[in-house]
Amino acid sequence: MAFNADVLIVGGGIAGLSLASELAVRCSVILMEAEQALGYHTSSRSARQLIPSYGPAPVRALTVRTLEIIRAFEQQLTQTILTPRSFMLIGSETDVETKASGSMQRISHAEALELCPQLKPASFDAAGLDTTSVGTDTDALLDYHRRTAEAAGARIFTGSRVHSVQQLATGWNVGAGAHAIHAGVVVNAAGAWADELAVVSGVRTQGLRPYRRTAAVVHVENQPDPQAPMVAAADDAFYFRREGLGVLVSPAESEPNVPEDAKPRPEDVEALIAKLNTVTNLSITGVQRSWTGLRTQAAHGIPVVGFDPEAPGFFWLAGQGGYGFQTSSAIAELAADLITKDDAGDLHLNAALRPSP
Repeated sequence: MAFNADVLIVGGGIAGLSLASELAVRCSVILMEAEQALGYHTSSRSARQLIPSYGPAPVRALTVRTLEIIRAFEQQLTQTILTPRSFMLIGSETDVETKASGSMQRISHAEALELCPQLKPASFDAAGLDTTSVGTDTDALLDYHRRTAEAAGARIFTGSRVHSVQQLATGWNVGAGAHAIHAGVVVNAAGAWADELAVVSGVRTQGLRPYRRTAAVVHVENQPDPQAPMVAAADDAFYFRREGLGVLVSPAESEPNVPEDAKPRPEDVEALIAKLNTVTNLSITGVQRSWTGLRTQAAHGIPVVGFDPEAPGFFWLAGQGGYGFQTSSAIAELAADLITKDDAGDLHLNAALRPSP
């Protein structure tokens, strides 16, 4: 089928869906997702935690604004999207001092053990706590953006992988699955495939690299309290938090990977369990399920958001790394303003996120 739209968004993860819901009230929007389901890749494999003290300064600012936006529309919903869940960082004095930023406050060793008695006292020297951190129902958030976008007139298609892109004087002709779309603006929200989409489109790439991040839900003998914080090692060796009747664990690895439907490696999960059984008394007894997602980022570790400097009408919405959900609403707000030219926004932040020439 053939369609015309002001904006075509390529990618149905949290980045693409949140932009569609923000943009659809301002102009005509079509969203194309290659997979049969929305949010199939990284967005469905999130740690489901928004942490205002996590990441470089632009990411922290975007996180604070995202929380403001979600709390505003959450008041109109019947379901809860955000739930209180603190974030605790542990490690050496140097590592914690380096990573403890923004909303994080230093706490004593004794206070850390009181919050999470599953930690072995000798396994860390220092700790920081972010009490502004929250747990997130990512499925509900994705569904909210889908419903909001469609209610405003956006058309969303799954199973429609982009196979051709041609730039014209009047915009872009795009072939996706069995569809042909003409759009004034193409938004590249293709996640791990963002640079590949740029190549298909004849646009200079941004040096985006996907990195593996494995997680598992495990059975334990010593379950953390439901109100316990998410705990992460300041040297990025692991994180864990309660998940239902089990515990969500991750080695927090950042290993380069090709764009693909990434799968967990049993040896990685086994090594993580051995590590956590050494530094905690969780006493992990087995694995309920495991998965691997891809966190895509540029070399500077900051999202890439804005019009391409050399390809008019090609808009980058990529490189969110591990900050996709926690920056999503703020980035969508910023991107929609730039695309519709409604507002110049925060010029300093725009400059930090701008695609490289």
